[in-house]
Amino acid sequence: MTREELKNLQITLPDAAVYAKVKQNWDALAKPLDSMGEFETVFAKIGAITGNENVPIGKKAVIAMCADNGIVEEGISQSGQEVTARVAEAMGKGTSSVCRMAKRAGADVIPVDVGIATEDFIEGVLARKVRRGTRNFLKEAAMTEEETLAAISVGMEVVKSCKEAGYDLLATGEMGIGNTTTSSAVAAAMLGCPVEHITGKGAGLSDAGLQHKIDVIRQGLKKRDCDRGDTLHILSAVGGLDIAGLCGVYIGGAVYHLPVVMDGVISTVAALAAERLVPGTKEFVIPSHQSREPAAEFMMKELGVKPLINAGLALGEGTGAVLMFGMFDIVQGLYENRTTFADIEVEPYIRF
Repeated sequence: MTREELKNLQITLPDAAVYAKVKQNWDALAKPLDSMGEFETVFAKIGAITGNENVPIGKKAVIAMCADNGIVEEGISQSGQEVTARVAEAMGKGTSSVCRMAKRAGADVIPVDVGIATEDFIEGVLARKVRRGTRNFLKEAAMTEEETLAAISVGMEVVKSCKEAGYDLLATGEMGIGNTTTSSAVAAAMLGCPVEHITGKGAGLSDAGLQHKIDVIRQGLKKRDCDRGDTLHILSAVGGLDIAGLCGVYIGGAVYHLPVVMDGVISTVAALAAERLVPGTKEFVIPSHQSREPAAEFMMKELGVKPLINAGLALGEGTGAVLMFGMFDIVQGLYENRTTFADIEVEPYIRF
């Protein structure tokens, strides 16, 4: 894919008539109007995306983009780079956190090696490596534009395969040591806000470690000329292969009309980048939770979405999105087996 091809992608927006019909179906239920809150809106959105008022969410999967980040050389993480491959291996075996949760939720996990820093084949992980980790963005751009576009293409291709396999609902997940640093850098550049306002401790940094992380990001943004509002340049300069791959998942969701449930801060940064790259993509994004990382609130506000869960989650891998899968299944039990006011011979509420 080229920059021009990405720019020229055409998105057909969700079906407004189906959205309205799902809303009408909710109003007909034997309950107070709007009493299921944001779930009513989200279900209407899923129905509009799929073009189906029955809101199909039966076959679900988490697409977990796994990649390493060269900026780890600068000591911005408590863990070493080798942990990415270890967790990806656990995903391949079905034993990582998101896999355990997804099994309970009746969902599949599709781990994708888009840039793990190893030459080894990891069993159970989809091999789509663009390169063995990004470069250290303090020394040079993390990726070339071609590598960034290749990672975006990987995400789109995985979504296309999911569409062909009959999946109804997807979610984003990731694994990559150092990716709260890359996501904070991308977020700061896209929003034009101070680095210290949106950078958190990630997987357990000390106060001193956080300050070092902020300093590294600030230096990197200055060196890589990230104040020019070019999202593809920002992703290439200070982003990660996992973030770019997730951008492709969101764009693929828009192209193939598959709703994509957004996970934590890395997923949220990728969703905003996808919207900047291909306007209209956000209409196919379903919120789940608000990460405790500071950037999450800023990103969600910019995207215009509200989290349905606010529990201080920060595990990653797609775990917050899988929690939403379980909640959606429960709500679907109410929606698809509708008891109406007519069924119980009660006058319906009137919407004023």
